[in-house]
Amino acid sequence: PQKEEEEEEGEIMKLHGAAAVLLALSGGAVASAFGVCSNLRSGGGALSCSPGAAAAAVAAVGKSAAFLPRGGGGGSPPALAFRGGDGAPSAAASSSSALSSAVESTDAAAVPDSVSAVGISSANWSLLSDRGRTALRRLIEGDDGAGAQGHVYGDWPEAGEEDEGKVRLTEQLADLDSSYPGGLTAYLTKARALLKESAEGTNPFSDYEASVPQGEYLQYDTLEPDYERTGMTFTEAEQTGLTGIADVAFVLVAGGLGERLGYSGIKLSLETNLVTNKSYLAMYATYIQAMQRMAHVKTGRRDVRIPLVIMTSGDTDGPTRALLKEMNHFGFDEGQISIVCQDKVAALRDSDAGLSVADDDRWKVETKPHGHGDVHHLLLREGYVDRWEGEGRKHVVFLQDTNALIVNSVLPTLGVSIAKGFHMNSICIPRLAGEAAGAIARLEHKTDPEKSLTINVEYNQLDPLLKTQGDRKGDVADPETGYSPYPGNSNILVIEMGAYAKTLRGEDQGVVVEFVNPKYKDETRTAFKKPTRLECMMQDIPKLFQKEMGSDANIGFTNFDRWFSFSPAKNSLESGVDAVNSGSTAPGTMSSAESDKYVQNQRKLKFAGMDVSVTADQDSLVPIAGIPVTPGPRVILCPGFAITQEEIMNKIEGGKITDRSALVLEGEGLVVKNLDLDGVLIIRAGHDCSVTVDGLVVRNEGYVLEEIPEG
Repeated sequence: PQKEEEEEEGEIMKLHGAAAVLLALSGGAVASAFGVCSNLRSGGGALSCSPGAAAAAVAAVGKSAAFLPRGGGGGSPPALAFRGGDGAPSAAASSSSALSSAVESTDAAAVPDSVSAVGISSANWSLLSDRGRTALRRLIEGDDGAGAQGHVYGDWPEAGEEDEGKVRLTEQLADLDSSYPGGLTAYLTKARALLKESAEGTNPFSDYEASVPQGEYLQYDTLEPDYERTGMTFTEAEQTGLTGIADVAFVLVAGGLGERLGYSGIKLSLETNLVTNKSYLAMYATYIQAMQRMAHVKTGRRDVRIPLVIMTSGDTDGPTRALLKEMNHFGFDEGQISIVCQDKVAALRDSDAGLSVADDDRWKVETKPHGHGDVHHLLLREGYVDRWEGEGRKHVVFLQDTNALIVNSVLPTLGVSIAKGFHMNSICIPRLAGEAAGAIARLEHKTDPEKSLTINVEYNQLDPLLKTQGDRKGDVADPETGYSPYPGNSNILVIEMGAYAKTLRGEDQGVVVEFVNPKYKDETRTAFKKPTRLECMMQDIPKLFQKEMGSDANIGFTNFDRWFSFSPAKNSLESGVDAVNSGSTAPGTMSSAESDKYVQNQRKLKFAGMDVSVTADQDSLVPIAGIPVTPGPRVILCPGFAITQEEIMNKIEGGKITDRSALVLEGEGLVVKNLDLDGVLIIRAGHDCSVTVDGLVVRNEGYVLEEIPEG
């Protein structure tokens, strides 16, 4: 039928056009002309052109194809038959209805002089996408004849050899170029400068003098403030924090796997304890939800929603999304939890910032994590800063992935930020002199006060800095407290929204000042033991505050007792045992973090008036698999039961618990009076449900702690 013939001719014309376009772009196809011959009644046709272009054309329109011999002279290219409706190939034929056209073959694009100068042929250039060409050209021109990247763009085999690898390399270069502000050239320029400073041993603090910054020192169980060190009590700070809970946003930095713990999964999925088996992500989620319900009560607004953004990495993104889906987003509303995924950066092989390529694949640039400092730029880039500012949010709280104790510190730290007008407030703990932990310090610039700032200083930088000033003793303890006067940084931050938004919209777009930490092979400080990269830390954002706000930046800290706020799970059991055997009291294992959670809640119940043993010193701990832990009781006060000191004081009245017992309390309407527990008791009350337990006596076998045999 005529209609069928017209439709089939249209299909042939589509194929004809696709082949013509691809011939024009093929950069080296030698066919001088091609023709399409149709056999309309058989539903097939034939195409005469260069095989490569024709095959691509046919693939582009979804036809299956096969090359057929073509008669009529040795110079004629083979014909390409595409299959018609019956699946049979149709031979090329001469026909009065044949449709023909001549198209001259042309190069895809002229090769820039900078590219041809390093030996990239036009045939190889034609293989690459536009973005791949742009990235390769920028890399070559950025190298500026130095040869640092010659191993990447030099000695390419001729077209037809390893073409897939060439395309893959340049696409990766394009990805690295687009993911870093300023592009790959800016990254490598920064790297060369920082590597030069590193090789020369440049002291980044040579123009500064350190002093103890302004901050607050809060203790959970102290009712009167120490006016020499603080102006607020814990209760006052917490109550002030409650005034701002409706206007906060949370960010959870979770880019790491649990490899250091001997665990192959994401750290957020690790269990916080063996009594409830709640994961770290579940614990953070229930805390934010409890704060949200408290905001409903305090404001009278049931529409308050507190958002949570989780920053993942390429390693943790998929498993984190899977965990959220499996747990139905822990009861959050749709869209209330968001994820941003940090990009990796190029690894560097030497002090010239040469890109490190894989040993087994010259077409692959090795990459490494850039560090959790990426979170600031990502929040800006993905629009969360604009959204939160538009919603009227006042503060952003940054959490780390495996420190369950820290949630107790959020409200009082928020209160201190509100009371003192801090633009950034770091949660800190007492720090032993010389301890391998960063410290918060005030760095006064010797000649320009506008460059002074309050910031985290790593322990291996603090001691040398202090030895250049004052009594030149370095990082030594205060004889009155036994601790360093410089508080230890837990790396949990509360940042004021207005100053944060202004700073992130500045010149650097939230990219915090980077550093490099290569491990050198020898004293020449040129070659590395393994590839390095530029790194950034989220706690270094005061450098951007100082740059954008100068002396107007108001940055401080809030210090809490260690038992109250700091016990991360970060080390394997083997590493923890080694630390204990070396005299450490903070092994940082899953079991020590779990034990410290029980001890924290023992102290809370004791302060509320319950008769309960508190594991207060190392001598009271018992070893389990080489890690000292509390003998009990094992107490979990869920966020749904209480997130403030005031709540616990109002919900617990009298009672006693034996050391072998385990207690779990959950429910904002739950009140427990005069409990007598010897065994296990778990009470969970639903939302908007009031339950009072008074005079309950519990006697049962309880939980038995069994040590798992080694191996």
